[in-house]
Amino acid sequence: MIKAPPRIFLLGLRGTGKSTIAPLLAERLAWNWCDMDAELERRAGQSVREMFARLGESGFRQRESDLLREICSLEQVVVATGGGIVLKEENRRMLRQTGTCIWLRASLPVLVARLHNDPRSATLRPALTDLPLAEEMALLLTERAPLYQSCAHLVVDTDTLAPTAIADLICQRLMPTSARIS
Repeated sequence: MIKAPPRIFLLGLRGTGKSTIAPLLAERLAWNWCDMDAELERRAGQSVREMFARLGESGFRQRESDLLREICSLEQVVVATGGGIVLKEENRRMLRQTGTCIWLRASLPVLVARLHNDPRSATLRPALTDLPLAEEMALLLTERAPLYQSCAHLVVDTDTLAPTAIADLICQRLMPTSARIS
């Protein structure tokens, strides 16, 4: 069992379930939750895709890092991070030092299927390459898996588990029975 510090960061590629799991996990812990992409969109008044187009990737990543610094001062919060949060060493250091990092991992076929079945994905999230979705996700998985692994205090495979089961599993792994609310 891992003793959870006052914030839990959910890491992983888009489609792994971070935005779905964060509120479920927060509810079980009686904590708050934050979806970083949604918060960035709220503050900017535009989608991540539009921010990428307007600011470029480096400008977007800077806003993402600034928001992460803010979140690192909050307590009792579950954070659904953006999939690229681990690209900057500074972010990986903040994540590891200030919270429990949980890598939500999924296989490439499952990720591609989930993204194809999510109508919001194509309109709100930027294409990061000129490749077809399956090839782009394979590339991102290869590039980012070692970065997620370097941060992860816990790895949870999400291919076959329902979101509620994932939240329950995380609670079981992180919290002593007496500290759980549900």
